Amino acid sequence: MKYVLLLLFPLFTACQTKTGYDIIIRNGLIYDGNGGAPVKGDIAINADTIAAMGNLGNATAKETIDANGMAIAPGFINMLSWANESLIEDGRSQSDIRQGVTLEVMGEGESMGPLTPSTKEQMKLGETDIKYAIAWNTLGEYLTYLEKKGVSCNVASFVGATTLRMNVIGEDDRAATPAELDSMRLLVKQAMEEGAMGVGSSLIYPPAFFANTAELIALCKEASTYGGSYISHMRSEGNKLMEAVEELITIAKDANIHAEIYHLKAAGQGNWNKVDSVITRVEKARADGLNITADMYTYTAGATGLTACLPPTLQDGGFGKLWQRLHDPTIRATMKKAMNTNATDWENFYYAAGGPDNILLIGFKQDSLKKYTGKTLAAVAKIRGTSPEETAMDLLVQDSTRISTAYFLMNEENVKKQIALPWVSFGSDEGSYAPEGVFLLSNPHPRAYGNFARVIGKYSRDEHVMPLEEAIRKLSKLPATNLKLKNRGELKVGYYADILVFDPAKVNDPATYDKPAQYATGMIDVFVNGKQVLKDGEHTGAFPGRFVKGPGYKKG
Repeated sequence: MKYVLLLLFPLFTACQTKTGYDIIIRNGLIYDGNGGAPVKGDIAINADTIAAMGNLGNATAKETIDANGMAIAPGFINMLSWANESLIEDGRSQSDIRQGVTLEVMGEGESMGPLTPSTKEQMKLGETDIKYAIAWNTLGEYLTYLEKKGVSCNVASFVGATTLRMNVIGEDDRAATPAELDSMRLLVKQAMEEGAMGVGSSLIYPPAFFANTAELIALCKEASTYGGSYISHMRSEGNKLMEAVEELITIAKDANIHAEIYHLKAAGQGNWNKVDSVITRVEKARADGLNITADMYTYTAGATGLTACLPPTLQDGGFGKLWQRLHDPTIRATMKKAMNTNATDWENFYYAAGGPDNILLIGFKQDSLKKYTGKTLAAVAKIRGTSPEETAMDLLVQDSTRISTAYFLMNEENVKKQIALPWVSFGSDEGSYAPEGVFLLSNPHPRAYGNFARVIGKYSRDEHVMPLEEAIRKLSKLPATNLKLKNRGELKVGYYADILVFDPAKVNDPATYDKPAQYATGMIDVFVNGKQVLKDGEHTGAFPGRFVKGPGYKKG
């Protein structure tokens, strides 16, 4: 065994010379992202690149960091980020950087481009606590805007199928015409050539709900020609979960595209037993040669809008139409009954959560309603003296937004089972915040502050769901490989220096549903493109983040 190690070590190390470097991180346990056991050694950085690895002996550097006893790992990738607006407000990306996230991947159904004058206006009307000027038109322009403005993390995005539909069709419940489909495909082409990762969908929400499978295949075929992916919040995560998985597999096969399931889950107690069948089906598809993967967050509660308690057909024409319909007593009576129905033709989160006690209100637009932040729908109904169903509808009318809401839908044993799957990576499904300023006006889901720390601390170290080296692989190389990123996701000479130094024994996630704005602990140093953004656990204020472009990018 000793002889084998001696043979392998030269592949890992650089020659011991007195070469000077910008930074040397010394004496750490290096987890390179490939899932193998760590090796004690040093890493040298020059500019934005890993310049050398191994026992660097007498080599010198402008700065030396002693990582003795600490883990050194590639930067983590957030496969489902909603930092679209939070990075405009505060580019430091603190709640994620302090968990080791060096790349935020956005675009779950809605993306920040392409935009028309009409969709720009809708975006402006939809702003809540964070206000900003929309100084871009295309997705590539938005990501370039972030880079130029200054962000601590790298950024990337899928182009949203919902956004494409709103640009071309609007919010009506109807199929695309051939001409409209051609227009959407041209927008996919533009986005892919600007650097999009592929097409993202969120099919339980209108107007995405109105798109048929053929429409999605057409968009994905366009993305596939550029090497892009399809990533989807599937049409159902509950009563029609298996059918939704089949649709995703059909799209992957017919469009010849890598497909990923956003936030893998079985929602609602009556569906918890379906997880094994989903795993079996995906693994069969993988065995048959299809590239199907998934990501997930590490909690039993999801978060979306309070509108998820109502049928998508009620939202035909957009939120404005929903708002008008909720003034009609006859419609409200019908909706009250629908909310208490175990529907099979739409995703009823009110029913799936088991009732208003498991529905937590976490974000309002109107100051007069912010007093209800952090309270359950049941508690607010009691305060207001109306039924939970009436309360939900009244709040939607009064706030004139979807209202951010957490729903307790999942089973902890299923969460652990999914975390262990070798083809599952991780996404927060949240923004990246700081416990200050405008971010304190609403409560995020605690996954904004703890999703990735839980992988390392709770599930790897404490509950032994998987070894640390596998957790790191699933947080770095796996998503980088799925996204076809060049020179990221591993610690390897010539790769970008997105590097973490952390104490595995101290990584924890104190954020709770009651007090979510609490930073994770245990992360010591974070480098993004060779620049230190976290030093001894504190943010440096550096903004080295870049727009990471997808495989179809063409220089304009």
